[in-house]
Amino acid sequence: MTSPNHIISAVDQVIEPPTLWTDRLSKSKFGARIPHIERDDDGVDRWLVDGRPFTLADMADIGALLPDRALTARRWEDIPKASYEAAARLKAMDDDGIGYSALYPSLAGFSGERFGAIADTELALACAHAYNDWLIDEWASVNPRFIPQCILPLTPIAGAVAELRRAVGRGHRGVIFPAAPMQLAALPHINEADYDPIWAACQELEVPLCFGAGSTPELFQFPQPPNLKPELAAAMRAATRSASAVFDLTNLLFSRILLRFAKLKVVFAGSTIAWGTFLLEYADHQYEQDHCDYPLKPSEMFHRQCYLTSWYDEAKIHARHIGAGNILWSSHFPAANSTWPDSRGYREKCLSALDDQDRQRIEWRNGAALYRIDAN
Repeated sequence: MTSPNHIISAVDQVIEPPTLWTDRLSKSKFGARIPHIERDDDGVDRWLVDGRPFTLADMADIGALLPDRALTARRWEDIPKASYEAAARLKAMDDDGIGYSALYPSLAGFSGERFGAIADTELALACAHAYNDWLIDEWASVNPRFIPQCILPLTPIAGAVAELRRAVGRGHRGVIFPAAPMQLAALPHINEADYDPIWAACQELEVPLCFGAGSTPELFQFPQPPNLKPELAAAMRAATRSASAVFDLTNLLFSRILLRFAKLKVVFAGSTIAWGTFLLEYADHQYEQDHCDYPLKPSEMFHRQCYLTSWYDEAKIHARHIGAGNILWSSHFPAANSTWPDSRGYREKCLSALDDQDRQRIEWRNGAALYRIDAN
Protein backbone atom coordinates (compact mmCIF):
# COMPACT_ATOMS: atom_id res chain seq x y z
CA MET A 1 0.00 0.00 0.00
CA THR A 2 1.34 3.41 -0.99
CA SER A 3 1.94 5.86 1.87
CA PRO A 4 -0.27 8.98 1.71
CA ASN A 5 2.94 11.02 1.92
CA HIS A 6 3.87 9.75 -1.54
CA ILE A 7 0.57 10.35 -3.36
CA ILE A 8 0.88 12.97 -6.10
CA SER A 9 -2.21 14.73 -7.38
CA ALA A 10 -1.07 15.79 -10.84
CA VAL A 11 -3.95 18.18 -11.64
CA ASP A 12 -5.28 20.63 -9.06
CA GLN A 13 -6.20 24.30 -9.40
CA VAL A 14 -5.54 27.44 -7.42
CA ILE A 15 -8.12 30.20 -7.30
CA GLU A 16 -6.28 33.47 -7.67
CA PRO A 17 -7.11 36.09 -5.00
CA PRO A 18 -8.47 39.54 -5.97
CA THR A 19 -5.26 41.36 -5.04
CA LEU A 20 -2.80 39.18 -6.93
CA TRP A 21 -2.42 41.49 -9.92
CA THR A 22 -3.45 44.79 -8.35
CA ASP A 23 -0.63 44.36 -5.81
CA ARG A 24 1.99 43.36 -8.39
CA LEU A 25 1.29 45.36 -11.57
CA SER A 26 1.91 49.05 -12.18
CA LYS A 27 -1.30 51.05 -11.80
CA SER A 28 0.27 54.05 -13.53
CA LYS A 29 1.08 51.92 -16.58
CA PHE A 30 -1.94 49.61 -16.85
CA GLY A 31 -4.65 51.25 -14.74
CA ALA A 32 -8.08 49.55 -14.84
CA ARG A 33 -6.80 47.01 -17.36
CA ILE A 34 -5.12 45.13 -14.51
CA PRO A 35 -7.14 42.00 -13.62
CA HIS A 36 -9.40 42.87 -10.70
CA ILE A 37 -12.81 42.09 -9.23
CA GLU A 38 -15.83 44.40 -9.34
CA ARG A 39 -19.27 43.84 -7.85
CA ASP A 40 -22.29 44.35 -10.12
CA ASP A 41 -25.48 46.10 -9.02
CA ASP A 42 -27.11 42.70 -8.50
CA GLY A 43 -24.41 41.78 -5.95
CA VAL A 44 -22.53 39.35 -8.19
CA ASP A 45 -18.74 39.61 -8.48
CA ARG A 46 -16.99 39.53 -11.79
CA TRP A 47 -13.37 39.64 -12.88
CA LEU A 48 -12.27 42.28 -15.37
CA VAL A 49 -9.22 41.36 -17.46
CA ASP A 50 -8.05 44.12 -19.80
CA GLY A 51 -11.63 45.38 -19.71
CA ARG A 52 -13.19 41.99 -20.54
CA PRO A 53 -15.74 40.78 -17.93
CA PHE A 54 -15.80 37.22 -16.57
CA THR A 55 -18.23 36.12 -13.88
CA LEU A 56 -16.63 34.85 -10.70
CA ALA A 57 -18.69 31.66 -10.89
CA ASP A 58 -17.19 30.79 -14.29
CA MET A 59 -13.63 31.51 -13.10
CA ALA A 60 -13.75 29.66 -9.78
CA ASP A 61 -14.73 26.00 -9.98
CA ILE A 62 -14.90 25.19 -6.27
CA GLY A 63 -17.85 22.81 -6.16
CA ALA A 64 -16.01 20.22 -4.04
CA LEU A 65 -15.91 22.72 -1.16
CA LEU A 66 -19.54 23.81 -1.35
CA PRO A 67 -22.53 22.13 0.37
CA ASP A 68 -23.98 21.31 -3.05
CA ARG A 69 -21.49 20.66 -5.86
CA ALA A 70 -23.88 22.17 -8.39
CA LEU A 71 -23.62 25.54 -6.62
CA THR A 72 -21.28 28.33 -7.68
CA ALA A 73 -19.72 31.29 -5.91
CA ARG A 74 -21.46 34.61 -6.48
CA ARG A 75 -19.14 36.71 -4.31
CA TRP A 76 -15.52 36.41 -3.31
CA GLU A 77 -16.64 35.92 0.29
CA ASP A 78 -18.30 32.65 -0.82
CA ILE A 79 -14.94 31.07 -1.71
CA PRO A 80 -13.35 28.89 1.01
CA LYS A 81 -9.72 29.56 1.89
CA ALA A 82 -8.59 26.08 0.78
CA SER A 83 -9.08 27.35 -2.77
CA TYR A 84 -6.65 30.25 -2.54
CA GLU A 85 -4.48 29.94 0.60
CA ALA A 86 -1.60 27.50 0.88
CA ALA A 87 -2.01 26.72 4.58
CA ALA A 88 -5.69 25.84 4.20
CA ARG A 89 -4.92 23.80 1.07
CA LEU A 90 -2.32 21.76 2.96
CA LYS A 91 -4.93 20.84 5.56
CA ALA A 92 -7.34 19.76 2.82
CA MET A 93 -4.58 17.64 1.29
CA ASP A 94 -3.77 16.05 4.64
CA ASP A 95 -7.43 15.26 5.27
CA ASP A 96 -7.60 13.58 1.86
CA GLY A 97 -4.34 11.65 2.03
CA ILE A 98 -2.50 13.69 -0.62
CA GLY A 99 1.27 14.18 -0.45
CA TYR A 100 1.95 16.54 -3.36
CA SER A 101 -0.15 18.74 -5.64
CA ALA A 102 0.64 20.05 -9.16
CA LEU A 103 -1.04 23.42 -9.55
CA TYR A 104 -2.92 24.89 -12.51
CA PRO A 105 -4.40 28.42 -12.78
CA SER A 106 -8.06 29.45 -12.87
CA LEU A 107 -8.59 33.07 -13.94
CA ALA A 108 -5.56 32.91 -16.25
CA GLY A 109 -7.21 29.93 -17.95
CA PHE A 110 -6.60 26.25 -17.28
CA SER A 111 -3.88 26.42 -19.96
CA GLY A 112 -3.15 30.13 -19.53
CA GLU A 113 -5.34 30.78 -22.57
CA ARG A 114 -7.29 33.68 -21.11
CA PHE A 115 -4.16 35.72 -20.51
CA GLY A 116 -2.75 34.48 -23.81
CA ALA A 117 -5.66 36.18 -25.57
CA ILE A 118 -4.70 39.62 -24.18
CA ALA A 119 -3.78 41.69 -27.23
CA ASP A 120 -1.29 43.96 -25.45
CA THR A 121 1.85 41.83 -25.26
CA GLU A 122 3.30 43.95 -22.45
CA LEU A 123 0.22 43.46 -20.28
CA ALA A 124 0.05 39.74 -21.12
CA LEU A 125 3.66 39.27 -20.02
CA ALA A 126 3.13 41.32 -16.86
CA CYS A 127 0.07 39.22 -15.91
CA ALA A 128 1.93 35.96 -16.48
CA HIS A 129 5.00 37.23 -14.63
CA ALA A 130 2.92 38.26 -11.61
CA TYR A 131 1.07 34.92 -11.47
CA ASN A 132 4.29 32.94 -11.75
CA ASP A 133 5.93 34.91 -8.94
CA TRP A 134 2.84 34.66 -6.73
CA LEU A 135 2.75 30.88 -7.12
CA ILE A 136 6.34 30.66 -5.91
CA ASP A 137 6.07 33.31 -3.19
CA GLU A 138 2.73 32.24 -1.70
CA TRP A 139 2.66 28.50 -2.42
CA ALA A 140 5.92 26.75 -3.33
CA SER A 141 7.92 28.75 -0.80
CA VAL A 142 5.40 27.84 1.91
CA ASN A 143 5.80 24.10 1.40
CA PRO A 144 7.66 21.90 -1.12
CA ARG A 145 4.56 19.69 -1.42
CA PHE A 146 3.20 22.20 -3.94
CA ILE A 147 4.38 21.69 -7.53
CA PRO A 148 4.29 25.09 -9.25
CA GLN A 149 3.81 25.35 -13.01
CA CYS A 150 4.28 28.57 -14.93
CA ILE A 151 2.13 30.19 -17.59
CA LEU A 152 3.52 32.07 -20.59
CA PRO A 153 2.58 34.92 -22.89
CA LEU A 154 1.92 33.66 -26.41
CA THR A 155 3.90 36.33 -28.20
CA PRO A 156 6.61 37.28 -28.84
CA ILE A 157 8.17 33.81 -28.66
CA ALA A 158 11.45 35.22 -27.39
CA GLY A 159 9.59 36.84 -24.50
CA ALA A 160 7.77 33.59 -23.74
CA VAL A 161 11.06 31.68 -23.64
CA ALA A 162 12.65 34.30 -21.42
CA GLU A 163 9.73 34.08 -18.97
CA LEU A 164 9.88 30.28 -19.08
CA ARG A 165 13.57 30.30 -18.16
CA ARG A 166 13.05 32.91 -15.47
CA ALA A 167 10.13 31.03 -13.93
CA VAL A 168 11.90 27.66 -13.96
CA GLY A 169 14.90 29.38 -12.42
CA ARG A 170 12.63 30.47 -9.58
CA GLY A 171 11.40 26.93 -9.00
CA HIS A 172 8.58 26.14 -11.43
CA ARG A 173 8.43 22.44 -12.34
CA GLY A 174 6.15 22.51 -15.39
CA VAL A 175 5.08 24.80 -18.25
CA ILE A 176 1.39 25.36 -19.02
CA PHE A 177 0.50 26.32 -22.57
CA PRO A 178 -2.67 26.39 -24.73
CA ALA A 179 -2.94 23.48 -27.16
CA ALA A 180 -4.34 25.72 -29.91
CA PRO A 181 -2.91 29.26 -29.56
CA MET A 182 -3.96 30.01 -33.16
CA GLN A 183 -7.57 29.98 -31.92
CA LEU A 184 -6.83 32.72 -29.38
CA ALA A 185 -5.09 35.31 -31.52
CA ALA A 186 -3.57 35.83 -34.98
CA LEU A 187 -0.76 33.36 -34.32
CA PRO A 188 0.88 30.50 -36.22
CA HIS A 189 -0.51 27.00 -35.91
CA ILE A 190 0.97 25.24 -32.91
CA ASN A 191 2.67 22.70 -35.20
CA GLU A 192 4.73 25.41 -36.89
CA ALA A 193 8.42 25.78 -36.11
CA ASP A 194 7.76 29.25 -34.62
CA TYR A 195 7.15 27.55 -31.26
CA ASP A 196 10.24 25.34 -31.40
CA PRO A 197 12.21 27.60 -29.02
CA ILE A 198 9.57 26.93 -26.32
CA TRP A 199 9.65 23.16 -26.84
CA ALA A 200 13.47 23.26 -26.92
CA ALA A 201 13.62 25.15 -23.62
CA CYS A 202 11.20 22.70 -21.96
CA GLN A 203 13.31 19.81 -23.18
CA GLU A 204 16.58 21.41 -22.09
CA LEU A 205 15.28 22.36 -18.63
CA GLU A 206 13.53 18.98 -18.21
CA VAL A 207 10.12 20.43 -17.40
CA PRO A 208 6.92 18.94 -18.87
CA LEU A 209 4.73 20.83 -21.30
CA CYS A 210 1.16 20.74 -19.96
CA PHE A 211 -1.97 21.13 -22.08
CA GLY A 212 -5.19 21.60 -20.14
CA ALA A 213 -8.26 20.00 -21.71
CA GLY A 214 -10.70 22.53 -23.15
CA SER A 215 -8.30 25.45 -23.42
CA THR A 216 -10.14 26.63 -26.56
CA PRO A 217 -13.78 25.97 -25.59
CA GLU A 218 -15.18 28.10 -28.39
CA LEU A 219 -13.76 25.53 -30.82
CA PHE A 220 -14.27 22.22 -29.06
CA GLN A 221 -17.21 22.71 -26.72
CA PHE A 222 -20.58 21.73 -28.18
CA PRO A 223 -23.09 24.63 -27.90
CA GLN A 224 -25.38 24.11 -24.92
CA PRO A 225 -29.11 23.93 -25.52
CA PRO A 226 -31.20 26.80 -24.13
CA ASN A 227 -32.87 26.57 -20.74
CA LEU A 228 -30.70 23.65 -19.60
CA LYS A 229 -30.85 23.20 -15.82
CA PRO A 230 -27.69 24.55 -14.11
CA GLU A 231 -26.57 21.15 -12.81
CA LEU A 232 -26.97 19.60 -16.28
CA ALA A 233 -25.16 22.51 -17.90
CA ALA A 234 -22.25 22.11 -15.48
CA ALA A 235 -22.07 18.37 -16.15
CA MET A 236 -22.14 18.92 -19.90
CA ARG A 237 -19.35 21.52 -19.75
CA ALA A 238 -17.15 19.23 -17.64
CA ALA A 239 -17.69 16.21 -19.90
CA THR A 240 -17.05 18.06 -23.15
CA ARG A 241 -13.99 19.81 -21.68
CA SER A 242 -12.36 16.48 -20.86
CA ALA A 243 -13.35 15.01 -24.23
CA SER A 244 -11.70 17.91 -26.06
CA ALA A 245 -8.31 16.46 -25.13
CA VAL A 246 -8.92 14.04 -28.02
CA PHE A 247 -8.25 16.91 -30.44
CA ASP A 248 -5.15 18.07 -28.56
CA LEU A 249 -3.53 14.64 -28.49
CA THR A 250 -4.52 13.74 -32.06
CA ASN A 251 -2.89 16.89 -33.36
CA LEU A 252 0.29 16.27 -31.39
CA LEU A 253 0.60 12.68 -32.60
CA PHE A 254 0.35 13.70 -36.26
CA SER A 255 2.58 16.75 -35.91
CA ARG A 256 6.35 16.38 -35.89
CA ILE A 257 6.81 18.04 -32.51
CA LEU A 258 7.52 14.80 -30.65
CA LEU A 259 9.89 13.68 -33.38
CA ARG A 260 11.82 16.94 -33.37
CA PHE A 261 12.00 16.97 -29.57
CA ALA A 262 12.38 13.36 -28.56
CA LYS A 263 12.94 14.11 -24.86
CA LEU A 264 10.03 16.54 -24.47
CA LYS A 265 7.41 15.30 -22.01
CA VAL A 266 3.76 16.31 -22.52
CA VAL A 267 0.90 16.11 -20.01
CA PHE A 268 -2.75 16.21 -21.07
CA ALA A 269 -4.32 17.54 -17.90
CA GLY A 270 -7.96 16.87 -17.12
CA SER A 271 -8.09 14.35 -19.94
CA THR A 272 -9.27 11.08 -18.32
CA ILE A 273 -7.94 7.85 -19.87
CA ALA A 274 -10.70 5.64 -21.31
CA TRP A 275 -10.77 7.34 -24.72
CA GLY A 276 -6.98 6.98 -24.97
CA THR A 277 -7.32 3.27 -25.72
CA PHE A 278 -9.52 4.01 -28.73
CA LEU A 279 -7.45 6.94 -29.98
CA LEU A 280 -4.08 5.20 -29.90
CA GLU A 281 -5.46 2.15 -31.70
CA TYR A 282 -7.23 4.29 -34.30
CA ALA A 283 -4.24 6.59 -34.82
CA ASP A 284 -1.97 3.60 -35.45
CA HIS A 285 -4.51 2.14 -37.88
CA GLN A 286 -4.68 5.36 -39.88
CA TYR A 287 -0.90 5.73 -39.75
CA GLU A 288 -0.58 2.35 -41.49
CA GLN A 289 -3.63 2.77 -43.73
CA ASP A 290 -2.47 6.13 -45.08
CA HIS A 291 1.22 5.13 -45.36
CA CYS A 292 2.48 7.89 -43.08
CA ASP A 293 6.23 8.34 -43.37
CA TYR A 294 7.02 8.99 -39.70
CA PRO A 295 9.71 6.72 -38.22
CA LEU A 296 7.51 6.02 -35.17
CA LYS A 297 3.84 5.08 -34.94
CA PRO A 298 1.61 7.47 -32.98
CA SER A 299 1.37 5.01 -30.07
CA GLU A 300 5.16 4.70 -29.95
CA MET A 301 5.59 8.46 -29.69
CA PHE A 302 2.88 8.57 -27.05
CA HIS A 303 4.45 5.84 -24.91
CA ARG A 304 7.82 7.53 -25.13
CA GLN A 305 6.70 11.03 -24.19
CA CYS A 306 3.06 11.58 -23.16
CA TYR A 307 0.82 11.31 -20.10
CA LEU A 308 -2.93 11.21 -19.62
CA THR A 309 -4.50 12.00 -16.26
CA SER A 310 -7.08 9.98 -14.36
CA TRP A 311 -9.17 10.60 -11.28
CA TYR A 312 -12.30 8.42 -11.53
CA ASP A 313 -11.57 5.86 -14.27
CA GLU A 314 -11.02 2.20 -13.43
CA ALA A 315 -7.48 1.96 -14.68
CA LYS A 316 -6.56 -1.68 -15.25
CA ILE A 317 -8.10 -2.34 -18.65
CA HIS A 318 -6.90 1.00 -20.05
CA ALA A 319 -3.47 0.79 -18.47
CA ARG A 320 -2.87 -2.32 -20.57
CA HIS A 321 -3.18 -0.22 -23.75
CA ILE A 322 -2.12 3.25 -22.61
CA GLY A 323 0.66 2.01 -20.33
CA ALA A 324 0.79 2.37 -16.56
CA GLY A 325 3.90 4.48 -17.09
CA ASN A 326 1.85 7.03 -19.06
CA ILE A 327 -0.91 7.74 -16.52
CA LEU A 328 -0.93 10.33 -13.74
CA TRP A 329 -3.51 10.30 -10.95
CA SER A 330 -5.18 13.50 -9.76
CA SER A 331 -7.81 14.63 -7.28
CA HIS A 332 -8.94 17.64 -9.40
CA PHE A 333 -9.30 19.74 -6.25
CA PRO A 334 -11.34 21.92 -5.72
CA ALA A 335 -13.51 21.37 -8.83
CA ALA A 336 -17.02 20.02 -8.55
CA ASN A 337 -15.88 16.70 -10.07
CA SER A 338 -13.02 16.32 -7.59
CA THR A 339 -12.54 13.09 -5.64
CA TRP A 340 -12.01 15.18 -2.48
CA PRO A 341 -12.62 14.40 0.37
CA ASP A 342 -12.78 10.68 -0.53
CA SER A 343 -9.71 10.33 -2.72
CA ARG A 344 -8.59 7.28 -0.76
CA GLY A 345 -11.84 5.52 -1.67
CA TYR A 346 -11.64 6.55 -5.32
CA ARG A 347 -8.06 5.37 -5.64
CA GLU A 348 -8.98 2.03 -4.11
CA LYS A 349 -11.94 1.65 -6.44
CA CYS A 350 -10.05 2.67 -9.57
CA LEU A 351 -6.57 1.26 -8.94
CA SER A 352 -7.01 -1.81 -6.71
CA ALA A 353 -7.14 -4.22 -9.66
CA LEU A 354 -3.60 -3.23 -10.70
CA ASP A 355 -0.52 -4.96 -9.37
CA ASP A 356 1.49 -3.01 -6.78
CA GLN A 357 4.11 -1.82 -9.25
CA ASP A 358 1.62 -0.35 -11.73
CA ARG A 359 -0.46 1.18 -8.98
CA GLN A 360 2.57 2.94 -7.54
CA ARG A 361 3.49 4.23 -10.98
CA ILE A 362 0.11 5.89 -11.37
CA GLU A 363 -0.22 7.12 -7.79
CA TRP A 364 3.21 8.70 -7.51
CA ARG A 365 6.22 7.23 -9.29
CA ASN A 366 5.37 8.69 -12.72
CA GLY A 367 4.71 12.12 -11.23
CA ALA A 368 7.84 12.01 -9.07
CA ALA A 369 10.02 11.26 -12.09
CA LEU A 370 8.26 13.85 -14.26
CA TYR A 371 8.54 16.67 -11.73
CA ARG A 372 11.83 15.50 -10.22
CA ILE A 373 10.45 14.97 -6.73
CA ASP A 374 12.31 12.84 -4.20
CA ALA A 375 9.26 11.14 -2.71
CA ASN A 376 11.09 8.04 -1.43
